[in-house]
Amino acid sequence: MNTTVADTAPSRFLCHEEPHAHNGTLLGFWIYLMSDCFIFASLFACYAVLGTNTAGGPSAAEVLDLPGLAVNTALLLVSSVTFGFAMLEMARRKQRAMLGWLAISGLLAVGFVTLEIHEFLGMIADGAGPGRSAFLSSFFTLVGTHGLHVSVGILWLIVLMVQLGKFGLNEANIRRLQCLSMFWHFLDLVWVGVFSFVYLAGVLR
Repeated sequence: MNTTVADTAPSRFLCHEEPHAHNGTLLGFWIYLMSDCFIFASLFACYAVLGTNTAGGPSAAEVLDLPGLAVNTALLLVSSVTFGFAMLEMARRKQRAMLGWLAISGLLAVGFVTLEIHEFLGMIADGAGPGRSAFLSSFFTLVGTHGLHVSVGILWLIVLMVQLGKFGLNEANIRRLQCLSMFWHFLDLVWVGVFSFVYLAGVLR
């Protein structure tokens, strides 16, 4: 009788450890995203204060390219849709299809970052670099911080795809993929704010 209780007790506790670890990871990542929200909120606030201080330099309407931005925005938003397809395939345990959608998401994100770098280099070549005015400093800081986050997301995606190829859809990789999905969609939401508040409002101002 004692042996049975001793043998079953550890398994009973182990049954509760895995859900706790899983929920703890997701909760911790939500806390991280909230801290990132504060960072972007601060950057948006700085831009709101400094966005009109051109110091005699070019204004937003003069340097921002809305047609090019439309392509860039479409790339990022479509990457969020394809990432959603990857999560659906993960739920169905179809790893090959999931990896395909993840690869498409990554390529779209690479296109987004490439176009953003091209925009930055073009502005700097035209004399509208971050040191030209407070407006441009706040612009480069806000948009560049978002672009850096997307670049980190691409690197994370590559590493995760390698892990998925080696170890498959185990519990750890599923948890990592869920965290990356939250991060990916979060960056899309931030970009909608950048698109509306920085680009559209700047051009129409």
